[in-house]
Amino acid sequence: MKEWTRSDTLALAYNRCTTCGGSGLRRSRKGGVTACKCVLRNIFRICFTRFQDCAEKSIHTSTPVLERGGSRGRRYLWSRKEEEYMADFCLLSRRALTPFEYDIFRFHFLLGGDWRLCCRRLKMDRGNFYHAVYRVEQKLGYVFRSVEPYSLFPLDEYFGGATRLNLSELNTMGAESVSLLNRTDPPPDSDDFDPDDLDEGIEAALHPGKRVIPIRAPLARKPRTPGEEEAA
Repeated sequence: MKEWTRSDTLALAYNRCTTCGGSGLRRSRKGGVTACKCVLRNIFRICFTRFQDCAEKSIHTSTPVLERGGSRGRRYLWSRKEEEYMADFCLLSRRALTPFEYDIFRFHFLLGGDWRLCCRRLKMDRGNFYHAVYRVEQKLGYVFRSVEPYSLFPLDEYFGGATRLNLSELNTMGAESVSLLNRTDPPPDSDDFDPDDLDEGIEAALHPGKRVIPIRAPLARKPRTPGEEEAA
């Protein structure tokens, strides 16, 4: 579960909010720190605005993007980010909302019905309708930001290609790469070289959470005994 920090919520908070006071953070019922409801509503509205922009574009103007895949092979693949974003937006909303909440989401946000049409269709008054709309915005704002491994918000990470590695893992990868490049070991003999061991060592260096297999051991030359030297 992603944690909320002040740097994440400050720009999204409503400066006159009576709950968070403009900081974007509030105390949860369990005693922890979570995002304020005004931040969650703002996240949903940003994602919904981008959804409208993608829906208004013609399918002929959509540009395929070549991006790096998420598998170990790091293969590149073609994708249509705008169509994928609209599909993720609708599917996440359907899974996260109750049937009644999804009806409000479909009538008001997807179909564009105003409060009069929605209240007439759902047989509810104006006050309860807008309270339900706020709950839908808060729930979906939390889902769009918290879904893993690829969240819909922030939008620049979704459309620009997010990575699963955090800052500490990237720093570890950089240190391992520098140590591999700065090694001054003598070149090994062809008989002692095992490509499988080298691949496993590099894979462990790229994934710090796994058990690191030492690279020096399979590459080091074993000292020969006098009998082996005479036989050679």
